[in-house]
Amino acid sequence: MTKRQPSDSDEFVSEVIAPAGSSFHVQSMSMGEPGLPARFRWCDAEYEVASVIEKWRTTGDCRHGSGEQYVRRHWSRIETTDGARMTIYFDRQARPGQNKKRWWLASVSRSPEDG
Repeated sequence: MTKRQPSDSDEFVSEVIAPAGSSFHVQSMSMGEPGLPARFRWCDAEYEVASVIEKWRTTGDCRHGSGEQYVRRHWSRIETTDGARMTIYFDRQARPGQNKKRWWLASVSRSPEDG
């Protein structure tokens, strides 16, 4: 699946989010994907996923020269229970020095009323 084009209302964030407890969607995990957190914390607030708008993956070349493609990130465009639309992703390979930081908030869409 191809990534959606960002809109003018998307605000780039690129910050770590913390899944709340064991609130993961198990169905994704049964298909070999990371379990999307049902709730997560960002900027001292907790958000609950109301719906998944779309999902996609990005791939990259094997880093050992085999020519194979590997999934690098699992992306989800979500809507939260408070109406915010967010793009979050799971890094398949943790960044150096950030072993536990695998879930990231890429962007948040602001409604026109928010200015």
